Amino acid sequence: MDARRTVKVSKYLSRHLRHQPERIGLTLDEGGWVEIDTLLAAAAAHGFPLSRAELDHVVAANDKRRFTIEGTRIRAAQGHTVEVDLGLPAATPPPYLYHGTVARHLDSIRVEGLRPMSRHDVHLSPDRETAIRVGARRGRPVVLTVDAAAMHRDGHVFHVSANGVWLTKSVPPRYLGFPSSSEPAPA
Repeated sequence: MDARRTVKVSKYLSRHLRHQPERIGLTLDEGGWVEIDTLLAAAAAHGFPLSRAELDHVVAANDKRRFTIEGTRIRAAQGHTVEVDLGLPAATPPPYLYHGTVARHLDSIRVEGLRPMSRHDVHLSPDRETAIRVGARRGRPVVLTVDAAAMHRDGHVFHVSANGVWLTKSVPPRYLGFPSSSEPAPA
């Protein structure tokens, strides 16, 4: 499977397992799961034929481990805009987590903190390198440091997805560390 097809399939799966399952006639269960055979049939019926081998390749090759297969079912690891309960237990975060963004969002983040926007949770990275890659998707990245230990002490709940993304409902501004000059992080 070539790299272009891998990216195309990954984006297709993200769209339909995270955001618009109904677009191809899928119904996710309460945990976000769908039968693999149902997904493959729906994709084919809507003009995107996909083999089980291609699906397995995309799941295994995705560097962000966006998808999880359990038995005969598949789901997105996190990032849903449709209502699902991933059933992730509360977890104690490391002392610091990171969030990649771009400079144009800093003014609102300084006032409002990090909000989930259209998603269920704010996504945080366990390391600066991952946060840089996340921020770089929208321009020159700026990495914010989250005092996760203080948040946890103050009663904020954290979960960690199967692919290592830390999730929390919001991050108030007082827990955020901004780059001193608001300069983008080195890419």
